[in-house]
Formats: sequence, structure tokens, C-alpha cells
Amino acid sequence: MRFDKFIPTAQLSPYIKYFVVAENAQESQYKVFPASGLVIGFQYRGQLSTVINNVELNLETSGITGISDHYKLFKNSANIGTLLVYFTEIGFTHFTASPAHELFNRSISLGDIFDKNKVREAEEKLSSATTDAQRIQIIEQFFLSHLKDIQNDRLIVEAVKLIYQSKGTIKIKELNEKLFISQSPFEKRFRKLVGTSPKKFASIVRFNTVLNDLNGPKSLTDICYENNFFDQAHFIKDFKQYTGDTPEQFKRFL
Repeated sequence: MRFDKFIPTAQLSPYIKYFVVAENAQESQYKVFPASGLVIGFQYRGQLSTVINNVELNLETSGITGISDHYKLFKNSANIGTLLVYFTEIGFTHFTASPAHELFNRSISLGDIFDKNKVREAEEKLSSATTDAQRIQIIEQFFLSHLKDIQNDRLIVEAVKLIYQSKGTIKIKELNEKLFISQSPFEKRFRKLVGTSPKKFASIVRFNTVLNDLNGPKSLTDICYENNFFDQAHFIKDFKQYTGDTPEQFKRFL
């Protein structure tokens, strides 16, 4: 199995964090944990399915997955090849007028968001590409053709920055006060651009901070209280929602 990252061209780098070319010769089932940005996948070889209540549902050749508040199960066929696009927190909105929050907890066909003919054209080019460089170039051209000349919402950019600086522990009331905006209009703008509420986004940032901490020498008790969980029961409940395991079970397999 390989999972190779590629940095996008300078014109796309404010909106796309990186591309990944992933290939796996073996059929496998795996979990995907909540992340802070939307992800698009192009299957140029093989088949990917989502697994819900032990039922496999085949996904489209090209699809987009919104921010999620729980882990998801996927299953890939043998000899699968996928090109993944990881967006920055508000990058998706620079390519389409579709509000990001409409994709919350959803995985849908890319043709439901972008022009179906352009999606099909990109899929056909990918299927005949033979190198990673060719694949990346095809997808960069696809996104450059959709890139919109719009200004960033500076308030939401600052909100995302403050949430990361606090490692997801900032209170939304404090965030509103720092940004001099009331909760309702702030939440509406944030959800449209980022894909979920500020509170849920902060929770996901905190979860990913915990994941990083689990790789280190800190005890679970220290991780719990350093990340501002009320008590260990809340820590375990949140962690299990995002991973399906308790922190102790998860750490055991690291």
C-alpha cells in the first residue's frame, strides 16, 4: 500500500492543502476519522464502498465527503487507485457556490456539485494516465477551471485561526467576543464556509489534538485534562464517537 502526498501549485495552495495518490493491492476495510476539511476522491482504478450497518454501498467513481462528527467505514477492492484532494478549511467555497454545510455527514457524487461533463472528462483522462505527475496535472487543471475570483471572509479565517490556536478548547462565547459578532450571524457564515458549526469544528480540532497526543508519552488522564474535557467520562464518550474505540483501546494498537 502507498499513500504519497503532493503539494498543489501556488495558485491552488491557498485552497487545497495537498493531494494524495493512494494505491492498495489488497482488498481492505478501514476507518476514516473526522477531519477539519472536505475531501474529494477520484477512483482511477478499482471500487470503493462505504459500510453502514454491515451493508456495503458502492460509491461513485468521483465523490466528495463533507465534514463528519463520527468515524466512517470504507472498503476498497483489490488493486484500487485513488487520487484524494484535501481542502483547506474554507477552500471548497472558492470552487463552487454550494454551501459547505450541505455536505455535513454526507458522501455524494462529484457530479452533484460540479458540471457532470467536466467530471466525466477528468475521470476519463485519469483512467488513461500512467504516472502520478500526469494524474496531479489533470486534477489541478480541473480545479483551476472551476476557481472563482472571490475574497476570503476574513472574520471566518480569523475564527478558524483562533480555534486552532486554542487546540479546539476555546468557548464559542469567547470566540464571539473576540470577533465582535453575535452568535447567530457568526454561526451562519461559519457553517456555510467551513461545513459545520464553530462548536463542532472546535470539537474536531480538539479530537485531532488528542490523536497526536496519544502518540506521545502523556498519560490518558493528562491528555483528558490538558484538552479541557470536563471529566474522563466525557473524554471517553467523545473519543468513542469519533473513533469507535475508547482512548485506552485505541492507544493499545498504536
